[in-house]
Amino acid sequence: QVELVESGGGLVQPGGSLRLSCAVSGVTADVYVVGWFRQAPGKEREGVACIHSGDGSTYYLDSVKGRSTISRDNAKNTASLQLDNLKEEDTAVYYCGVDPWSVVNHVCPRVDVNFWGRGTQVTVSS
Repeated sequence: QVELVESGGGLVQPGGSLRLSCAVSGVTADVYVVGWFRQAPGKEREGVACIHSGDGSTYYLDSVKGRSTISRDNAKNTASLQLDNLKEEDTAVYYCGVDPWSVVNHVCPRVDVNFWGRGTQVTVSS
């Protein structure tokens, strides 16, 4: 049974930073895409950043490029997202998602995910 547990959300001021982490367990595929997705009130869920567990390829949403970094630790089965220079429009519930045997350019922009975490709230406000 696949389980994804997110941590690291919270309240942060504009311009601040935070780090989200996702603990992944139960994935039997040799490789998979793990990513961070977000959903703001009244908006569709969108892919923020994804990384491939095998080749390390990445995808970033245009609005977070240059101020975010996704990384993975295959030994610990974790994936992290560092978000810097946060803006109020980054406010959303952030979800960790995993899709086995896929590629980042399919999973992230299409939000095509087989397994979801429960989400963690990120609020950017002064």
